[in-house]
Amino acid sequence: MFGLKKSAATRAAERFFKERRVKVQFVDLKERPIAKGELTRFIQKFGLNALLDLEGKAYERSNLAYLRTTEEGIIARIVETPELLRLPLVRGGKVLTVGEDPEGWARMLEG
Repeated sequence: MFGLKKSAATRAAERFFKERRVKVQFVDLKERPIAKGELTRFIQKFGLNALLDLEGKAYERSNLAYLRTTEEGIIARIVETPELLRLPLVRGGKVLTVGEDPEGWARMLEG
């Protein structure tokens, strides 16, 4: 699970798995940036725009809505500023989820 300790949605995911006694490997994106390959896996499944938190303050401050930039440029920004993402990003086997998604998390536990 990739997220930020301050993110309410990340804490919700941690609580979801903890209540079901599922051990989770948590990566705090403030301490360690997400690996490009890992981020690419989520982009391939959902598309880059689905990963961005378009309502978030970080997105507003970044001016990404007004900049003409490449996908690589946006990915570089995400690595620098993880708050741009809809968190948490959770991977369980082959199931990937973005944001607060209890149904998706439950699907991970079925497999």
